[in-house]
Amino acid sequence: MTDELSRRDWMKIVGAAGAGSVLATNSAAAGTAEAAAPATDAARADILPLTSTSEVFVPPRGRAFNKFSFDFPEPSVAFDNLRFGFIIFGRDNAYAMDPHGMEANATPNGMRITCKGFTWAGGQEKHDGTLVAQLRKTADGVEIDVTATMDQPVKTVTTIVRGVPRGKLSSSGGDFADVRDNEILLGYPFGGGDLFNAGGLTTPVAVIQSADDAYTTLSSLDDKVRTKRIYLQPGENGYKVELIHEAEGWLDLKTLRVPTWKISHTKTPEAAYAAHYEHIRTAYHFPDYATRPDVPAWLHDTALVLTLHGQHYTGYIFNDYARQLEILRWVNTQIPGKRVLAFLSSWDGRYYWDYPNYTVNDRMGGDGAFRALVTEGQKMGFRMMPMFGMNTANKKQPGWARIADAVTHKVDGDEVDLNWVDWDNDRHQEGWLGYMNLGVPSWRNHLQGRIDEMITKYGVDAYFLDIAGGWINDTKADMHAGMRTMVNELRAKHPQVLACGEMHYDAMLEFIPLYHSGGGAKYAKDYIQRHAKFFSHLSTPAPGRGSSGVHEAGFGRFNTETLQLNATSIPTLQLVDDTFDKQRETMAAVIKKARERAGI
Repeated sequence: MTDELSRRDWMKIVGAAGAGSVLATNSAAAGTAEAAAPATDAARADILPLTSTSEVFVPPRGRAFNKFSFDFPEPSVAFDNLRFGFIIFGRDNAYAMDPHGMEANATPNGMRITCKGFTWAGGQEKHDGTLVAQLRKTADGVEIDVTATMDQPVKTVTTIVRGVPRGKLSSSGGDFADVRDNEILLGYPFGGGDLFNAGGLTTPVAVIQSADDAYTTLSSLDDKVRTKRIYLQPGENGYKVELIHEAEGWLDLKTLRVPTWKISHTKTPEAAYAAHYEHIRTAYHFPDYATRPDVPAWLHDTALVLTLHGQHYTGYIFNDYARQLEILRWVNTQIPGKRVLAFLSSWDGRYYWDYPNYTVNDRMGGDGAFRALVTEGQKMGFRMMPMFGMNTANKKQPGWARIADAVTHKVDGDEVDLNWVDWDNDRHQEGWLGYMNLGVPSWRNHLQGRIDEMITKYGVDAYFLDIAGGWINDTKADMHAGMRTMVNELRAKHPQVLACGEMHYDAMLEFIPLYHSGGGAKYAKDYIQRHAKFFSHLSTPAPGRGSSGVHEAGFGRFNTETLQLNATSIPTLQLVDDTFDKQRETMAAVIKKARERAGI
């Protein structure tokens, strides 16, 4: 027990949550790198009979997430002014530690928690299994290592931490915000596989500001891309935090070793984030942008990106190949073409509907017009970058059967559709798109082959991977490993061709140096832009009415004062159907600003 809270105090706090603390038993310590201290009574810690409803608001007072409607056991141990517990998830159920099989012993610099036996059905039934957790005191906080073993694959292990102070919240380097009494769920990457229910983390770290000079950081020190979720449930005096690690879906691990979680305390937000970003920079071997070999020389000189919107899902053409070439010729009178990257958004036919064919479209002008666009544009110095969907394929296209085995399944087995867009405006989201996994050879070979042909046949300078940061924990293969393999193999064959992604998560910075979304939030941008550069998303409002072009976002507001230019991104100009005819003055203003930034 801590000095601050006696056993009687704890009983007042937990109330009906349990019938009294269960004293530690003498089960043997095993499976950790640190030797346990002798199991004397003085070295043992009490097992606190906490449950899922202990120290949190019941019922919730703000936004809430699904939860048990009864007191699920969460037996815990006090250490360093926090309380630690664990939940183990198999493929079929949630399991608590059996408090009668638990023991917590002091070690030279921390505490070792062991458990023989789990319970389920809210503690009514028992199940075999073991858990070993090592808590280590560090100079600025606590590190937690956990290993769980069952007679079935371990899907997830949740580390529960109570006593984390409430305050303003920041994640992945973003601004701090008052989340009031809302429950918060953050997921890494791509929302932890559930983008529309969890806030997306580009790296698994969150920081809580509880005072002007008090910051608590929650971070994973993993060195692989694996699902993490951070859940904060408020109570009157603090957060109950769940640090969730999900095993690789393509592995059946009956023993799951959880990468180290770290809880640290600093006096500034900069210090709070510095250690985490230094960890990922080292773990994933990020090259510095200034010297990285996968950045062609022309990208260092790029002062402007042109997003040339092509064909909408419905078949509406914003700019065909001939029109795009006409635009490039005019732009070349305003800025040297060699300083401009031309992003060919939806060059291949109906946006998303024609994925994954990636062939030149007759309605856009056919092979001759496309070839002229690329070759004539390159003669003026422009660099040409067509768009590809990294993980998207239309199940209704003729070649679907050849790649159908690569459709993604989440860790629980449900098939993933890209069904979050209402493509035809019938006010219902369509589900004809499969979400594809580059870790599966059939899909990787197909997409890689289509990109390779575009490079070989037309000599394009770069390729763009849509939804590049959309990693999901699949049951077949690792999406991240598949993407890295494809990019590296294309680079080996075409070393001067640039790989560009839509959005990123941390580990992607190792092998993709350019993105058109993100760029790093307030406390992250200096770390991230040391390794990669960014330009504005294709849905950014175009001059005039603010059309998002081929994107599903419709219309936004073009800011005539800022010219929609992000201070941390390469200046970007969006061109839709009326931009060249009606907004040429604004086009010239954007180009002038780009020249000023580049010192041209």
